[in-house]
Formats: sequence, C-alpha cells, structure tokens
Amino acid sequence: MQLVFATNNLNKIKEVQTLIPKHIKLLSLKDIGCFEEVPETQNTIKGNAIQKVEYIKNNYGYDCFADDTGLEVEALNGEPGVFSARYAGEQRDANNNINKLLTELSTKDNKNAQFKTVIALHLNDQIKTFPGICEGEITDKKHGKNGFGYDPIFKPKGYDKTFAEMDLNLKNSIGHRGKAITKLVKFLNS
Repeated sequence: MQLVFATNNLNKIKEVQTLIPKHIKLLSLKDIGCFEEVPETQNTIKGNAIQKVEYIKNNYGYDCFADDTGLEVEALNGEPGVFSARYAGEQRDANNNINKLLTELSTKDNKNAQFKTVIALHLNDQIKTFPGICEGEITDKKHGKNGFGYDPIFKPKGYDKTFAEMDLNLKNSIGHRGKAITKLVKFLNS
C-alpha cells in the first residue's frame, strides 16, 4: 500500500515515518509533483485536515492522509489554535511564534495548554479522522534543541522536560501526533 502524507514539513514526515508500518510506502507531496501550497482555510483543526486530503485526492488522485495541529492555551481562550503556524504572521517563523506566545502569557498565572492533532485519511473514497491530544503547560523560556515549532516551550503533563528536550521515541509515544498516528495505523491494520 502507498499513501501520500500531505505535508511539506520534513520534521513531520520524519516523525511519522518512524510510526507507520513498513508495508505502507509513504509518499511526500514532492513525490507526487505537488509543489503548490495546499489550502488550510478552515476555522478548525479538523476542518483543515479534511480540506488538505480532499485537495490532494481531487487534484492528484492519491489516497492520502494529512494532519493539522494546533497549540491551545487555556489562558488565551484556546489561542493560537488553528493559527499556530501563523501566530506571529504569514512567514510562519517558529521563533517569532514562540516569542509572541511567551509575551502574551507573561502576565498570566495559568500556563495550561494542550497540543491537538487531527489526522484525516482519504482512503477508498471515504474520509475518517483520528484525533490526538497531549496536555501540558507552557514554560517561561525555551528549553532543548530537538523537535520543531512550539516544542521548546511545551512541557507535557507528568514530565519535567519539554518536547524539545526529549528524544523522538519518547515524544512520539506520549505526544499528540503520535497518539493520532497510532489510531490511524490501528485503522489501516484492521
């Protein structure tokens, strides 16, 4: 079986590749000749994931899956949420996003947050979704060099390290994307 993972984020591809069974060949957008920006114009994480797989299936004909992920911060009424990648602007700069979030939280006591991923699968002309959530809190400053995005400031509940301080196997086993991928893999194997 081959499936397109509808993302240009090489970090996500690397993370997901370690979780997908070997009998499933993972194709990237580049592999199928998709070089344009896949639309993400919905107002929910689930909506964006579904929009991406519909776009790939309708324009390229491949069975595929896509994820959309957002960091939801309690004290900010769920922001940045669906706008996580573009929180500090359209240039999608992780450092700017982190700095903006830390500034927004600097006067707040509540640092509770959760990462939420929804994976949409378009397979055999049906769409299924698989959510994954990891609860935790935002740290006051960056810690660690691994991971990407908000990983240096997100400490999962029950751990004293941020995602950026963890190795990939641990992050995948407790993280939002890992949980969603596990549900996807279980479905693909059934």
